[in-house]
Amino acid sequence: MSEIDGQKIRQVMLQVISRPSKGQYLQTTQILDETLRELDVGRSDTELEQVILTVYYDMFRIGLLAWGYNFSNPNPPFCHVTEQGRKSLKNLSRDPANPDGYLAQSEISKINDISLSYLKEALRTYNSDCCKATAVMVGAATESLVLELRDAIVSTMSSKLSQASLKGLKSWKMNTILEQVKKVLDNEKQTMPRELREAYEAYWSTYIHEIRTSRNDAGHPKSIEPVTTNKVHASLLVFPQIAMLVHEIKTWLNNFSP
Repeated sequence: MSEIDGQKIRQVMLQVISRPSKGQYLQTTQILDETLRELDVGRSDTELEQVILTVYYDMFRIGLLAWGYNFSNPNPPFCHVTEQGRKSLKNLSRDPANPDGYLAQSEISKINDISLSYLKEALRTYNSDCCKATAVMVGAATESLVLELRDAIVSTMSSKLSQASLKGLKSWKMNTILEQVKKVLDNEKQTMPRELREAYEAYWSTYIHEIRTSRNDAGHPKSIEPVTTNKVHASLLVFPQIAMLVHEIKTWLNNFSP
């Protein structure tokens, strides 16, 4: 079998699917042949072809493609890109449906190894249509960033913090840590550079709430489908912005003068 991994195949196939303009139809043979050409491999490796077929049918399983083009051509081999697929293809280079492109974002390069390990698993579960698992993994990746920020706050601001604040920051409960981190940062936000202060005020609570809600819904289920594909897709798109904001706050803390 040729040394081409599934992520590379997925990336190439997404690019192939994104090319047809309005009015052009997609067919199975067309997609598979173009993918083979882009990968620069021939039709002599059955094992590789089976991997490509698996990736292709995954596109249907996770809802990026659906069978049929119109009422005149409603069945295979005709197919079309779904609404969810169109959303993913708009941001192909960084969409979670393209893990390589997603992980290549500069914001992701700034996260710690623990957070990255959970994020990579989140991308695998997302592309396997396991929404509940994705929500939990993205939540864990975010919590790792929050704990890293908490440690930076304790390290640089300990002389200014009350015993109650320190106790809250060192709590084992994530909600308590989040509340205390926000209180500390709110108290000091006027000393932040203007752009950082505005970003913190506009996005911190919204971003954290978005991901924590999905994680809690998945971890404490009240229905058969506590989270949806759109919900975890949104969480994955928000995550790089959280990573960047945490990085910028940590950079400010490194220069913080009590």
